[in-house]
Amino acid sequence: MKIVVFNLGCKVNKYESDSIARSLREKGHDVVCELEKADLYILNTCAVTNEAERKSRQCVTRCLKLNPAAKVIVTGCASQAGAAQFENKKGVTFVSGVAGKSRIAEELEKVGIAVDPLPTVYEEMETPFVERTRAYVKVQDGCDNFCSYCLIPYLRGRSRSRDLAAVVAECDKLSKDTGEIVLTGIDLSSYGKNTGSSLKELIQNLADINCRVRLGSLEQGVIDEEFLKATKELKKFCPQFHLSLQSGSDAVLKKMNRHYTTSEYFAKVELIRKYYPSANITTDLICGFPTETEENFKESLQFIKKVGFGQVHVFGYSARKGTVAAKYALLTPETVAERCEEAGKAASELHKKYLESMKGKTLEVLFEEEQDGYTVGYSREYVRVYSKGACAGEIKNVTAADIFRDGVITDITEE
Repeated sequence: MKIVVFNLGCKVNKYESDSIARSLREKGHDVVCELEKADLYILNTCAVTNEAERKSRQCVTRCLKLNPAAKVIVTGCASQAGAAQFENKKGVTFVSGVAGKSRIAEELEKVGIAVDPLPTVYEEMETPFVERTRAYVKVQDGCDNFCSYCLIPYLRGRSRSRDLAAVVAECDKLSKDTGEIVLTGIDLSSYGKNTGSSLKELIQNLADINCRVRLGSLEQGVIDEEFLKATKELKKFCPQFHLSLQSGSDAVLKKMNRHYTTSEYFAKVELIRKYYPSANITTDLICGFPTETEENFKESLQFIKKVGFGQVHVFGYSARKGTVAAKYALLTPETVAERCEEAGKAASELHKKYLESMKGKTLEVLFEEEQDGYTVGYSREYVRVYSKGACAGEIKNVTAADIFRDGVITDITEE
């Protein structure tokens, strides 16, 4: 049977989708991960924002346009948030939630709704096939932070960590077939808290892994001297730190229930740069949180400039029913849009400034694809690099010559 396993949302979802795809292939099905004509579509949905949930619903319609006679199975966060929104959609035969994704390959003929209780322990899944030059490894699920704007703890459950030995074994296996491993989780920083371990201990146990290792999104609280020393022991650590911020205003951070101040956050940035002077520190910024005043917004802009982020992902606030922040009076859509636009311009300037700082530096690049006559890949710092002297799948040292498109260009490739 021809099956599409289509992912919407985060890297954790992607890992799970790739795992489902592997299970199906091992049963003899023809499986692809892009939307095309098929007999069955399995949609791993997202609900981090209202827009993400809307796109998850729309995806059912997109599938049926490709094959009106197809069946659709819906799983993931959007169906966990509200299974009924998919129940009566044409073509949908089965709806499950976050739990039990490892069983989907066995449940292709099931009908109706079966949203199981949220897991209380980590659920193992098949190791995904490595289809790219980069492999994701899920090490943790759930979240205990309960930020006032976020629905994810209610959809994914409490934080739970994967067995350390299982993570190390999977990384060792994948390292033989890929150039880079990315450790990911819903709250990666909390890895090990429910098992007596820690993210630092996990990193220490990956010291012998012979490929690049990159970390997913981190909370500032996990950054300390011992943690950074552990990263230094990795053979090929990637010094990109996606350090979650959300706001550069202390007043807004408090209302968001973020548990740190901007001064505490900035101290962690300085510590990272002590160990990695050229580190690419990236982040997320929410604009238009209900209690954000114009002064608070200006504080955010000033703070992201002070930090000097290499990249800032700007989002407009999305009210999620069931969260504390959903009770607050919303700002006007026009205000949110204006702030997103202004923050977006500041983010573009910061990105350009960081790329400028890379000029003349030697970068180790994992080349991944051919595009418009260039071979394109990413450096350890996650700088996008364009070259005419490399092949996809290669790792080479290059010298960044100038800013080009969304990254840098080089015409000199060193062996």
